[in-house]
Amino acid sequence: MKIAQLILIDDHPMLRNGVAQLISLEDNLHVVAESSSGEQGIALALQHNPDLILLDLNMKGLSGIDTLIALKRAEVDAKVIIFSVSDNKTDVVQALKFGADGYLLKDSEPDELISKINRALNGELVLSEALAQVVARSLQPSSSTNPIEQLTHREFEILRSIAGGNSNKAIAKKLGITEGTVKVHVKNLLKKLNLKSRVEAAVWAVEQDISH
Repeated sequence: MKIAQLILIDDHPMLRNGVAQLISLEDNLHVVAESSSGEQGIALALQHNPDLILLDLNMKGLSGIDTLIALKRAEVDAKVIIFSVSDNKTDVVQALKFGADGYLLKDSEPDELISKINRALNGELVLSEALAQVVARSLQPSSSTNPIEQLTHREFEILRSIAGGNSNKAIAKKLGITEGTVKVHVKNLLKKLNLKSRVEAAVWAVEQDISH
């Protein structure tokens, strides 16, 4: 069994300790490092090359969003889940647009937190249940017609694959088409659904229950 390596970045020591203790009960998860600041967290991520980073949104110094952006620029190959007390729609959407793989609230039940971490490790985009509908409504086109009806069968297949966490390369292999063709389809379906990114498409597809 592969043990996933995690890093916790949060400026509240008691919360970090509590989450670390919770994770230590799981056979497949292991916290390799903790940090109280974004700057130190980035250095630790480059040192340990973790599978997943649990990142606080509101920290002194470098904010969670700025830390997220820096991690992406440094090409840290880890899933990043924002872990926050804020259920503000703007915070959630901004985090997703900058590349977060999920957004979980700090008042999540322990079982939900562990479940969402494991789902994120498997390539899914994860949101606290309380946030899913709020985010989906903010991303949904305003048209009164069903936007799904605008998609071709191939575009629908690709949208469902995106929601499942598949890359363009994986989708191309699965459907027997070129990666360039997949990119064209992605561009077209985003335009039809009035969405700006693959992440927005994934959130929208999950909420519409077309991810499986």
